[in-house]
Amino acid sequence: MPILSRKFLPLFACQFFAAFNDNFLKTALVFLILFGGASGGAALITLASAIFIAPYFFLSGLGGELADRYDKARVAQRLKFAEIAVAGIAVIGFFTHSIAILFAALAGFGIIAALFGPIKYGILPDHLAPEQLPAANALIEGATFIAILAGTITGGITARNHGDMAFISILVMAFALACWLSALAIPPTGSGAPDLKIRANIAASTGAMLRHLRSDRRLWWGALVTSWFWLVGIVALSLLPPLVKLQIGGDEDTVTVYLVIFSVAVGIGSGLAALIARGRIVLRTTLTGAVLLGLFALDLGIAIRGIEPMSGAHGPRDVFSSLIGCGVACDLAGLAIAGGLYIVPAFAAVQTWAGTAVRARTIAAVNVLNAAFMTGATVVVAVLQ
Repeated sequence: MPILSRKFLPLFACQFFAAFNDNFLKTALVFLILFGGASGGAALITLASAIFIAPYFFLSGLGGELADRYDKARVAQRLKFAEIAVAGIAVIGFFTHSIAILFAALAGFGIIAALFGPIKYGILPDHLAPEQLPAANALIEGATFIAILAGTITGGITARNHGDMAFISILVMAFALACWLSALAIPPTGSGAPDLKIRANIAASTGAMLRHLRSDRRLWWGALVTSWFWLVGIVALSLLPPLVKLQIGGDEDTVTVYLVIFSVAVGIGSGLAALIARGRIVLRTTLTGAVLLGLFALDLGIAIRGIEPMSGAHGPRDVFSSLIGCGVACDLAGLAIAGGLYIVPAFAAVQTWAGTAVRARTIAAVNVLNAAFMTGATVVVAVLQ
């Protein structure tokens, strides 16, 4: 599938810029909280994650209804235009060093991300043939992880020592504008369900979508598989920095290298899944990925159990010259590649199985389930820690 196709490239670019900007803002906010002298920093950081993910519970249903009722491209364009205003709020927050205003901007980005979620995956079957969906999903999944990583790293670098607020503000606005311009190039799709009535009760619409998802065994299976992928991903990414620092003795640069390895490996796994599929829905790849996920996670746990970490903070050269450093890197890469093999065919199947009139709402219900799995996983990990 040609990535430069007008049916795919604008959506791909829009999603990449949006994921980058979301994580750039969130990381810059975290650095301001940690090093800006705010009281209750740990609680505020936890609250920041909750504020960003909460709209997925409440607004994914509305986003699915809007995407099915109206032209998905037009809805995406209006959402991304509104995102420019939200980016402006973030700029005010950075210049005034106001945590409250930045929290408001983060909530705005979370709302737009929740409403945009059903569009970004629901629109693919409108523009692409079924045999192109595995490759398209592989590109979207891999690029999303890379955008998350790039936004996180860039946000951390630019916000060090209180950062250059003008430069940070320029980046936030530039990527918001890039999102909108990319959305303007998305070809129209028409309405999937022109007679659909948008419900004023967003809780009722979300519940109805989840019941629809549960009533179809194939869609419910695909939703659970997708949610498990994001559960594993958020647990791995949250545990990776303390693992590298406390178990291996790595410094900040070493943590960054491991994050790069993990994100690139997800892209490699997604690409392998697309190559194996060759335009088909091959669910055996999901089963293989699931088995490999368990094996690599088990091997990683055995490898770090009871080891004595190196004293002090060591850079990538020292860590990767050790057997444990290389072993952990291989296990993390294997885990990420397995994740790519696992998710791509399953999500392509969900897109194919969902009917045209309810596709966006099906994706919205999957997003609600994803948010529930991720939130539950972070709570369980926090209790275990």
